[in-house]
Amino acid sequence: MNSAILKRAKRNDRLAAWLINIGGFLVIFAVIWILVLIMKVAIPLFLEPKAGVVSSFGVTGITPHSKIVGIGTDDNLRTGFVLDETGTFSAFDIRSGKTIGTVPVPPPGGQQAVASVSEAPGRRYDILWKDGSFTALKVDFPGNGSQTEENTKPLQIITLLEEGKAGFKILPDRSLARFPDGKAPVRVNLLPGNRFSLAKKTVTEDLAGNESAKTVRSEFGGNLPGNVSAIALDSKGEFLYAGTDTGHFLRWDLTDPANPQLTDSVKASKSGDPVTALNMVLGDVSVAVGDDTGSFSTWFPISETGLGSGKALTRIHSLAHHDSAIGSILPSQRSKTLFSLDKGGAINVDHMTSERRLLSLRTDKPLVRFAVSGRDNGVIAIDRDNRVTVWRIENPHPEVSLKTLFGRVWYEGYDRPAFVWQSSSANDDFEPKLSLTPLIFGTLKGTLYAMIFAVPLALLGAIYTSQFLKPRLKNYIKPAIEIMAAVPSVVIGFLAGLWLAPLLDKAIVPFFLAIVVIPLCIVLSILLWKRIGQAQLLKRVAKGYEFLFLIPALIFGVFVSQAVGGLLETSMFAGDFKLWLFDTLGTRFDQRNSIIIAFALGLAVIPLIFTMAEDALSNVPKNLSAASLAIGASRWQTAWRVVLPSALPGIFSAVMIGFGRAIGETMIVLMATGNTPIMDWSMFNGFRTLSANIAVEIPEAPVFGTLYRVLFLSAVLLFIFTFIINTLAEVLRQKFRRKYGRF
Repeated sequence: MNSAILKRAKRNDRLAAWLINIGGFLVIFAVIWILVLIMKVAIPLFLEPKAGVVSSFGVTGITPHSKIVGIGTDDNLRTGFVLDETGTFSAFDIRSGKTIGTVPVPPPGGQQAVASVSEAPGRRYDILWKDGSFTALKVDFPGNGSQTEENTKPLQIITLLEEGKAGFKILPDRSLARFPDGKAPVRVNLLPGNRFSLAKKTVTEDLAGNESAKTVRSEFGGNLPGNVSAIALDSKGEFLYAGTDTGHFLRWDLTDPANPQLTDSVKASKSGDPVTALNMVLGDVSVAVGDDTGSFSTWFPISETGLGSGKALTRIHSLAHHDSAIGSILPSQRSKTLFSLDKGGAINVDHMTSERRLLSLRTDKPLVRFAVSGRDNGVIAIDRDNRVTVWRIENPHPEVSLKTLFGRVWYEGYDRPAFVWQSSSANDDFEPKLSLTPLIFGTLKGTLYAMIFAVPLALLGAIYTSQFLKPRLKNYIKPAIEIMAAVPSVVIGFLAGLWLAPLLDKAIVPFFLAIVVIPLCIVLSILLWKRIGQAQLLKRVAKGYEFLFLIPALIFGVFVSQAVGGLLETSMFAGDFKLWLFDTLGTRFDQRNSIIIAFALGLAVIPLIFTMAEDALSNVPKNLSAASLAIGASRWQTAWRVVLPSALPGIFSAVMIGFGRAIGETMIVLMATGNTPIMDWSMFNGFRTLSANIAVEIPEAPVFGTLYRVLFLSAVLLFIFTFIINTLAEVLRQKFRRKYGRF
């Protein structure tokens, strides 16, 4: 009988061992699989862009000797077009190269000969005719470039502005037009002798709804440092930029069309290399500059004093060098990506913010002109033999690099490089700022403040409960603290944000005073107890309940702090501590700050640390403490010198698990902080953590977009942090166990 029972017990033990092992492996597999799934979403951020040739052909009807002055394509890479020197648009099917129609542009002056063509975003072309007349037009594709029975027109030419040559004594070399409000054009002409002419039309409407138009004209320039070799005009017609053959980079303010002002004249390069290409970057804040040596950079005006005035053009981003002089630059219409063509016939694709060289496109014959599709998904180019090549581009995350995620980046509108998280804006030309460094900083800051508050209270409470409290009272206190761990974090965050934060905002000086007064009152009460507690009656009655003697001291300390705090604020801080803090130290006081998080997050962590530390202390063999007491040690000496070292592995594990809980907490930091992604150790302002950022941003992030994948990368970082903390905790726990296990 005993043999059968023993055999069955061994069989059950083996079965249990197998089940435990299988369960453990399944848990490990599940955790690893979750990490793999998260990384699978984040990894495409770092994949290299791709470009594949869709087709390469000679357009029927276009001979190698035809002079092509413009080229473009629809957004779907179905229909392309070229503009020749006679002002005729020839549309062709991109897949076959077959011409499907021609559309001539009638010149205002009657002379069918193009002098120069300038391309603007949105398939806009500014055509200066050889007789001095001017046409600004836009190319559109009915039916999105597809040929159907209902749509027989391959492309549509929309004329935006036509002007004759009247008013020019000398014909301009180049003309640019912009339409800031759709009906009041701004035209700038480059004249011989480095002169510019400006014509700005304004349309006003009276109370009766009648419109009246007025055109303001002016001339400026002339005495410049070198001959103008490249010009660019922003979309509102407010700023004109020019580069010279001596390497100077100039800017004029055209907001007052009657009196344009030269605001900047800087050297684009130290060696004075001629500027060969200029263009605005999406958003009209930055300007891309290319020179004769292939140097490529972007500039924008920054404040020299940091006060927002006296802005000067400054080189911000230096992009990858070209092999030869840069001939033309085209900006993306969706991001800060720049497409540039050099004299060697190669097209390079760079991103301004990340300073990455994304792609380099070239053919057997040097390319002479190119255009970018409106969706940034394709490039069409023509070589010197008038052979057209079309590339399809896959470049979903150009703004992401290790530098933009973790390093300082100089963003548009900033006076210096900075760590910034700002994922969205009201404008489509917004420059995403996706630095994870402020979020990592906020995660560590919040955890640090919470642990500073939670660890001393939890450990001292655990020591007192396990070593000094009566077992009968311990049976009530410990379960009560353990129940605190079940309080939902959203409740704690709600109370911290809506009750504690306004309360502390009104009593910040009494709070800091209480940090000094309450411990002082407790120490005085302990000294008093040492005098009166030696009476036999008190020893017998109060043993195990000594902590109750501290409650009056605590209440008295709170009362004194509240009473004296107001007087102290009036006498030392002119009645307003927050204003004094800002005026004297330059530190802002936010209502939802790190102090609130220390209390709220600490309250969530304390039960976890307390419970595990108390269990570790209580499980120290009683014979150790009994032996210590037997040789005359006090209860405090026994707890500090004997019990605490023996329980150190368990206590350390409790602290590290609490640390891990604080790092991953979401709802409390989401509700109790201002969620401001700033990098400041001050306890008076808030922060944003990785977990809170995921909760805030993920509902609005387009699926598989850049922001979406960066948020998943944040989850990977949280996973890695937790793994490192747990691994470190286990290594140190084993070390402490080997050191103190002999006790």
